[in-house]
Amino acid sequence: MKRKQKTVVEPTAAEWEQASLERFKPLISEDEYASLVGELQKPLLPSFRINPLKMSADDVQLLARRYNWKIEPIPFCRTGYHIEEAAPAVSLSQTLEHRMGHYYIQEAASMIPVELFHMELDQPELCLDLAASPGGKTTHLISRGGDHSLVIANDSSAGRIPALQIVLQTWGAANQMITQFPGEKYGMWFPETFDRVLIDAPCSMQGLRTAESHDVRPVTGKEVSALSKRQVNLLTSALQAVKVGGEVAYSTCTLMPEEDEAVIDQILSRFSPQVEILETGIYAPGILSDGIHEYNKQVGKSLRLWPDRLHTAGFFACLLRKNAPLALPSQPPPSRPLERTGFAELSRTEERKLKQTLLEAYGFDLESVLEKYDLITVGYHDRRFAFPAALFSRFADLPVQSAGLPIGDETAEGFIPSHAWVSRFIELFPMGRTVLQSEYIEDWLHLKDVFSPDFHNSPFIRLMMDSDGRYLGRGRMLDGRVRNLLPHHSR
Repeated sequence: MKRKQKTVVEPTAAEWEQASLERFKPLISEDEYASLVGELQKPLLPSFRINPLKMSADDVQLLARRYNWKIEPIPFCRTGYHIEEAAPAVSLSQTLEHRMGHYYIQEAASMIPVELFHMELDQPELCLDLAASPGGKTTHLISRGGDHSLVIANDSSAGRIPALQIVLQTWGAANQMITQFPGEKYGMWFPETFDRVLIDAPCSMQGLRTAESHDVRPVTGKEVSALSKRQVNLLTSALQAVKVGGEVAYSTCTLMPEEDEAVIDQILSRFSPQVEILETGIYAPGILSDGIHEYNKQVGKSLRLWPDRLHTAGFFACLLRKNAPLALPSQPPPSRPLERTGFAELSRTEERKLKQTLLEAYGFDLESVLEKYDLITVGYHDRRFAFPAALFSRFADLPVQSAGLPIGDETAEGFIPSHAWVSRFIELFPMGRTVLQSEYIEDWLHLKDVFSPDFHNSPFIRLMMDSDGRYLGRGRMLDGRVRNLLPHHSR
């Protein structure tokens, strides 16, 4: 006789969310709990952070008028904005400007960690993002330094590297390099090397607000414990890698104390006074007890963003400063000289030819850009890149997944400037432009070719613009048509 199997009924998302909320009830007062419950009934407003490499504050107002958005600055992020509607008429993800990397869609709380750093614009530094993918906070680091600071974007997962590469190229970041290593290794390999280190740690994502990439889901105590151990190791690596006097920003998108205050408490127990927590100027104090464990009083300087505090998703952040070296073991980093990968610095003759080509066809002064951003021209077969000079002077032998920004390709027909390069520096390309009439634009943005006998065919790669002066991508001039060269990932 067969036994009748029991039917297991999985809790709904709403039931998981309620259970998660009640998990945090003992950590706050009754009044704040009521405020938190009320906040969670409200929609989370869309928010975005502009790309100062491509946009100015005036451009933001123009953007808002173009799409009929009512925007408000985010008080804790100098380049962040809320849209004061839960569902704007034109979605943030559906604009030409988003496609061209003029802004990054990001939940407001996630803008905090990089804003905590005391960075000077245009002041070159060495920065490290230990767990970079998908790249939002990396683009923020690049923006804070005006693309003058070398930013190493590291991620341990090979599967996440391609998306990271696309994000950084779309942003137009030149002073960056991507590596794929366990973040726990960097401190041993490069002790006291970086001015700023960011560790947005892998976490349980218990932030009490659902988002496309942060679904409500159950977590076990075993999972939280394993995450906490890894977070401590990653933060220890970050602190070892930063210079004495340098800063480390630690953050998670969870409100679980085991992954937040408990991690900071363990670090302070091990490394205080060599490491201290800095005040942030934002009032959202971390808790000093989870009901079982008491934490170091310094932990109160960290930021616990209950959603009702700043009308964001739940979030945790902490800014630490290293005051003295840490007595930790070191070891040599892996080595693979760049020239062994096929990349090589261009000869003077090759670089001179590249500069002349861009100047004659497009009026683009490559020399001034290389000098301003401290870049070096590099070749890989027929491809041309601008790599950070700091890569060669500081990390020439470190295996990298990618670096810098592609300038373009040498072909039998002539030079083809890359989409990423033109998109970043379009204002410096006064020549070689073609204005598309409005009736062509929708098809063009859907990657279709345009047919017309009226287009000029010199140079053979034209920079397509709309009547408002917005860059639409490159077009290859053929008989009676323009071949669309918009990258598929820009859709």
